[in-house]
This record gives sequence, C-alpha cells and structure tokens, in this order.
Amino acid sequence: MSTTSNYYVTTSIPYVNGEPHLGHAMEFVMADVIARAARAKGSNVLFSTGTDEHGGKIAEKAAEKGLEPEELAEQMSQKFRDLAEALDISADRFIRTTDEAHEKRAQLIWKALKDDIYKNKYVGWYCTGDEEFFTETVVKENKGVCPDHNRPYEKVEEENYFFRLSKYGDDIKKSIESGAFQIVPKTRRNEILSVINEGLEDISISRPKNKISWGIPVPGDPHQVMYVWFEALLNYITVLGYPEHEDFKKFWPANVQVIGKGILRFHAAIWPGILLALGLPLAKSLYVHGYVTVNDQKMSKSLGNAVSPSEIIEKYGVDAFRYYFLRHVPSYDDGDFSWDKLEAAYNNELANELGNAVQRTSVMIMKYQGGLIGDIPEPEHDIAQYLTALEHYRFDVALDEVWAQVRGLNQYIEEEKPWEVAKSGDADHLREVLAYQASSLLQIATLLEPFMPKTALRIRNVFQEGVIRPTKLTLFPKFETVEEVA
Repeated sequence: MSTTSNYYVTTSIPYVNGEPHLGHAMEFVMADVIARAARAKGSNVLFSTGTDEHGGKIAEKAAEKGLEPEELAEQMSQKFRDLAEALDISADRFIRTTDEAHEKRAQLIWKALKDDIYKNKYVGWYCTGDEEFFTETVVKENKGVCPDHNRPYEKVEEENYFFRLSKYGDDIKKSIESGAFQIVPKTRRNEILSVINEGLEDISISRPKNKISWGIPVPGDPHQVMYVWFEALLNYITVLGYPEHEDFKKFWPANVQVIGKGILRFHAAIWPGILLALGLPLAKSLYVHGYVTVNDQKMSKSLGNAVSPSEIIEKYGVDAFRYYFLRHVPSYDDGDFSWDKLEAAYNNELANELGNAVQRTSVMIMKYQGGLIGDIPEPEHDIAQYLTALEHYRFDVALDEVWAQVRGLNQYIEEEKPWEVAKSGDADHLREVLAYQASSLLQIATLLEPFMPKTALRIRNVFQEGVIRPTKLTLFPKFETVEEVA
C-alpha cells in the first residue's frame, strides 16, 4: 500500500487587465519552489495556477482596444502561460475562469451556498479599476478620487446578492488562532485578525447584468452576474473538479496557497467564509509575500520604470532571475529590483562563487585524474536549517544556507590547494580532496534544485557519474556592464 502523501499548492490567479509584471513572476517562482521541494520529499504534488478573466475592467479594456472581452482574455491569458513557461514553472494545471468547467462549477457552488445568500439593496462607492466597493471613510480620505486609478469613485445604488460573511467571523478567527489555518508571516496573521476583530460584514457577491455583462450568470436570475472577486476565489476547488471529482477528494484542503499581501482579506477572510459555508476545511496555510519596487520606486506607467520579467530572463537567464527574486527579495517583506543589484548578485555570487567552484573542480579532476573522480563520499553538511527555512517559506534564508556551503567549498579549495597536493605526488590525498569537492557540489545541486532547476541539473550532469562530463559553457558567464533599460 502506497504511503505517498498528496500535496496541493496554488498561486493566486492574476487578473488579465494588464501585462505580467515582476510581482506575478515572483509569486509563480515562490510557489514553484514549494511544489518542487514537496516532490523532492516524495509527495504526490498538484500545483495549480491560472488567470482571472471576468468583470467590468476586462470589458472596459477590451472596448478600448476594439476587442470582444473573450478575445482580450484569450490574448492576455496566453501571456501568463508564456511567462510560466519562461520561468520554468512546473505547474500541473492552468485554470482560466472563462473555462466552461469553472463557470458550471461556480454556479453549482452558488446553489450550494443558497442558505447564506440573500438579496438586498446596496448603496456604495465603486471603482471599476479595482472591481471593488469602498467605504465612505476611504472615499473621503481620498477626496472622492481613487488614488490607484486616478478616477472618481462612482456612487452606486443597486440590488445585489449578498453572502453572510458576518456569520463566519468567529470560526475563521478560531481556525487562525489555533493554527489549523496558518497565515505566514505573523505580520499578515496579525493584520487579518485585527480586521476580523473589528467584525466582518456581509459582502456583495453579484452585480446587475445591465451594469456588467461580462461575468458568470447567477443561477435562477438572468439579471445578475457573479461578482468577479467572488467567483475567482472558487478556482481553487473548481480546478480540482469540486464537488464530485476524485482530485478534489484527494487534494483539498490545499497545503499552501501563495498570494500577495494586497489580496489578504479575500484569501484570509472571504475565501475561508465561503469554505465554511460549504462545509469544507480551510487551506492548511496561506503564504503571503510582499511587493517588488524598481530602484526603490513603485512600478508605474507614469514613471516609465516598469521592467518586464522577460527582459531580465532574456539578458541573464531564467535561473539568475529565480535566484535574485528568491534570495535578494525578503521572503517576509517588500523588496527591490535594480539592474545594478542584479548584476552584482550575478557576477559576485553566481559567476564568482558558484560558477567558479564548479569550473575549478571539474578542470582539476580532468587535469590531474583524467576526469575520473573515484568514490564520491556521502555529503556531510547539516541541512536542518535549510529544511526549516523551506518549511516556513523563507526562501531567502534557505538560499543563504546553500551559499554558506558554496563559500565554504571555495574556502576549502583555497586551504587544501589541490594544485600543490598534485605537485607533492600524494595521489590518495588528492583523490580525497577532489572527491570531497565533487560531493559538496552534488549536495549543493540537490539543495538548489527547487530554486534553480536548470543549474542543478547542469552541475549533476558534470559530476554525478563519477566521471567528469565537461560542459562547453561556464555556468554563469560574467557580465562586465549592464545597460540601463528604460
């Protein structure tokens, strides 16, 4: 009987009203590390990502471009698929909220929630740019204009369906406080607990079809469509074939859901409320990452400082991209990207430290031993802190641990001086030294696999057969200068 455990990891699903940006790419990569690490431990992993495609903002953007909403959604969704492929993301599923299966299952879920759904008149301030209603307080603070979209809030009075989120506040709070629903890092846990302590209000989950036609129809009411934020959250179970499919029975609850801090309330309050109303367990953990700035400024069209993930990948390669955003952006906080910082990390850490250790070791084994490594000893480095860091989604700390080994190996080479041992004629000692170097690099490759899979494979290909397989290209050819990209 198999003891393989099932493991389910999701990203949030990006909204297709704009181009893929660094934040999307970073989230894809973080979730990919979690999925690859779980596979390495022998788990049966299902890793899901996708795109969120309904709502007024999509219809508005499509009209601007002279397209139908379906055409815009198709074009933009493909860009996120292409990004995932360029980033070497090992996702098993890519869900689109315009998929027929998602739409049908979302309607099934609506019917299953009928005891907690009611119709009521809604009066509030709405911003199409956010697809969200705002309180009188927020509108007054912003002097009636949405700061993110530079457009006035619209006063909306309409009849909508509401979900009784207020009913579930206590149960959500208990799940968080008991650790059954773990929110990482603690700052985000405390943030959502303070929101819940203020009292969760019932939320609007539909819009009139005559205001927004681009959405999933509400069952039994041809005049209403589901509010995009509501039905997008359902993707995490519709992609598993909720309610009847075997995948749903095997993989829910999710082991970890990866999201950005801007959508914490949706994933740590509204989504748990929906799950409780369906009688389902909450996800086991929610990992919440921060934002990425460029040269310490928020990315924006007006500043002209946007950097696309593909620009970085084309110039430096996918593993350098993954390395920078996993190690040099704090896992529990906001981080910054600049071409200068990336060049420094690439040249000093990837080229000088890791690339150099691989190159020197393989060259010396070829030169002194005809490429024969001999018996490679078992790795002897303690990886407990690395594993603990991975468990807590501290990708930066895990890579610090790997780099301690990389630097330790370079120090070992400088201290042992294999070139001098070779001159002394002590073949046995030389074989031991070089075999230790190969062993260290193979362990480093294993630890790097979730983070930098292509690099890990290239290192293993050089050393793992006990005979050096020379590689024509250095792992990370150095960059002397990087032009500023506008």
